[in-house]
Amino acid sequence: MNPQHRALLDAAALGDADAVRAALADGAPTEIRDAHQRTPLLLAALNDRVEAAQALVSAGADADAKDDREDSPWLVTGVTGSVAMMRALLPARPDLKLTNRFGGISLIPAAERGHVDYVRALLRETDIDVDHVNRLGWTALLEAVILGDGGRAHQEIVELLITAGAAPGLADADGVTALEHAERRGFTEIAGLLRAVR
Repeated sequence: MNPQHRALLDAAALGDADAVRAALADGAPTEIRDAHQRTPLLLAALNDRVEAAQALVSAGADADAKDDREDSPWLVTGVTGSVAMMRALLPARPDLKLTNRFGGISLIPAAERGHVDYVRALLRETDIDVDHVNRLGWTALLEAVILGDGGRAHQEIVELLITAGAAPGLADADGVTALEHAERRGFTEIAGLLRAVR
């Protein structure tokens, strides 16, 4: 690999924004890929290197460029839950409908993992589809209940999703609703939230 290209990938992953800018000034392309098809911006997003990401976005980097796992800089913010990175990528106008290998948008893994601040910011600052259904037949609301632990973080996420207009009656591929999943798992607080909006 061209040394300039390697320098840009390394600088992005390490969060060295000055080195990112220097590599770009030396002619390294923003969309260079590593062995896993990850761009510098994706490496910055994966490692939560916000300043490096901002430098790349300013240079026109693509927030939607996918790697060999179908992850993109934008999609991985839902996995990491980094609000700062989410905000750093918004000026790149990411495709909010872009899906990962499970057919989910960034909101869904965030809901599953209990990233309350990220879910709150995403719902307030974008017009993301709160009822998007992934390949498993799950919405963010279903995923928060099915894969969550029923604790305070997932309770808050369920509340945020309902407030944002999530349809509590949307069932999974087997016809089971979020309320039914919550009741089966003994998530009393979440079941109460869902009953209140039926």
